Amino acid sequence: MLPSYLSVPASELGRGQPVRVHVAGDAKALATAMAEAMLEIVVEAQRQQRAATLIVPVGPVDQFPILARLINQQRVVCREAAFINMDEYLTDSDEWIAESHSLSFRGFMRRQFYDLLAPDLAPLPQYRVFPDPANLSAIQRLIDGRGGVDSCFGGIGINGHIAFNEPEENVPVADFARLSTRVVNLACETRTINSVTVGGEISVVPKRAVTVGMKEILASRRLRFYCNRPWQSAVVRRVLHGPVSAACPASLLRTHPDAQLCLTDYVAAAPDVRLR
Repeated sequence: MLPSYLSVPASELGRGQPVRVHVAGDAKALATAMAEAMLEIVVEAQRQQRAATLIVPVGPVDQFPILARLINQQRVVCREAAFINMDEYLTDSDEWIAESHSLSFRGFMRRQFYDLLAPDLAPLPQYRVFPDPANLSAIQRLIDGRGGVDSCFGGIGINGHIAFNEPEENVPVADFARLSTRVVNLACETRTINSVTVGGEISVVPKRAVTVGMKEILASRRLRFYCNRPWQSAVVRRVLHGPVSAACPASLLRTHPDAQLCLTDYVAAAPDVRLR
């Protein structure tokens, strides 16, 4: 028996739930919307005469070159803005993988964002932040010192994970929500879907990672999550209309007072679950 939430039509997504749903159009439109939303957080903080603090993902991936272009065109000074990346892959000895590794998020952010910015506009090196397996409490100290996170941006994994907070089948929601930055084992589903970026060679995908926790994510003043993969059509329905449970981490967006889910039109469309 298929879950009833799979039949929810696009027009009903989020109906009766606290998470706002926005359908952006195609993948390019979604990436542009995400970049513009990130920039608005930076500009809004500047209007308040302070520097923004954002938690950001690598995936979805297309928004960062667009964000760099907007920052350069509009001459938005981001030197004091803090970009806290959600996660990074680790070696088997729990150290960051080399930045030269094809899957390194640090390498990705340098190539696709920081190196594209005018040097006088780019965030200072100390504000280009990744969770450090050797100093797990550093993220929370940084957040506390800056007065909290203005907005957490992210995507959703095939098993409902956010950042690398993988599902926990038998953990109460309240306990799961308190999990902070930590080192984790990656689920088989996560490694399998992420291997698509390396031609399906799952052996290349590390088994361990360091991740910003549910605690830091849910404490952010805004949650803005974006989905542009065709397979996310079913996942977002589980997130929005299935049980709120640690078995689907992104379902905890429904416990937040200011959460929004932005989808492409094809993700919003109900999945076709028929055998062909």
